[in-house]
Amino acid sequence: MKAVILAGGSGTRLWPLSTKSLPKQFQTLISDKTLFQEALERLHFLSKKDIFVATNQTYADIIKKQAPEIPEENIIIEPALRDTASCIGLACAIIGKKYPDEVLSVIYADHLIRDPKEFIKKLKIAEKLALSDHTLNIILVKASSPNPHLGYVKRGKTLKEIDNTEIFQFEKFIEKPNKKIAETFVQSYKYLWNTGYFVWRIQDILKEYKKHLPDTWKKLHLIQNAINTPKEKETLENIYPTLEKISIDYAIMEKVDPARVRIIAADIGWSDIGNYEALFNEIAENDKENITKGKSVNLLTEGSIIYNFDKKTVTTLGLKDMIVINTKDSIFISTKSESKNIKKLIQELKKTHPEIL
Repeated sequence: MKAVILAGGSGTRLWPLSTKSLPKQFQTLISDKTLFQEALERLHFLSKKDIFVATNQTYADIIKKQAPEIPEENIIIEPALRDTASCIGLACAIIGKKYPDEVLSVIYADHLIRDPKEFIKKLKIAEKLALSDHTLNIILVKASSPNPHLGYVKRGKTLKEIDNTEIFQFEKFIEKPNKKIAETFVQSYKYLWNTGYFVWRIQDILKEYKKHLPDTWKKLHLIQNAINTPKEKETLENIYPTLEKISIDYAIMEKVDPARVRIIAADIGWSDIGNYEALFNEIAENDKENITKGKSVNLLTEGSIIYNFDKKTVTTLGLKDMIVINTKDSIFISTKSESKNIKKLIQELKKTHPEIL
């Protein structure tokens, strides 16, 4: 098995902690290791030469610094941001040039997984399916809360069992439902959170690109043919930015024959740490605990996150369920519940103070 860690995102839902120059995957949010380093550590069962990282030029040096053990030739640089269909397709084209018959797992650098042992087990089960049945496999988790910010997948009947793990039929994707609909999903085990963890043979997924995204497939084929030639860099930089900007769910997975897709449900303690409330819930042992970093004094304050990355001391008095983030460039203060709506604030800042994003 080969693995590609997608590490090129610049998420804004944890601003100002996560910024374009240093997004959340490269931050030490949960432990003394960054989310990217934790994602890399979970793949310890693979040789480092079998692990690839897909990113953009902005983060290439950060990746080299945080993961010096990854061979430099295994860092795949996107010349432009073209969403997951193009990014994953590029990884398949580059890795498939040398390993055309390999199974590839797609991993995200900015997710939290509390049970890495179980995650590895599911990856290996998915690998077995990819090799034996040539299926496109998705590792998903049961929806535990009515989160309207996540995508969902509806599963069908149980098809088989491998190593005490049920393998389900795939029915359909549901893209970010409203909270009322999401509440009905939580009540049913038929709806799972879409983690985006795919496992498939490289040649099998590229056949789907050829069928459902033919223009992108042709261009990826040109890029692949140029690898290890004097025109490799020029071809990549000229062609890749012209690829359609679209997610792999819309471009490929929603169009493939459902019979070719398998769902592997997993209880792995997964979270995408999509907002400050989710961050608090993952770290805090109870609702009244404060989560702090840096210099702060907090009196009669409870259930709050106080992160200070400046020399000045942050002091709070009588706060409850609040978010206080102090960086060298910005101060963000919000109720914990409203912090999930930070994208509205980001849209306003893009108009008035784009330099601090």
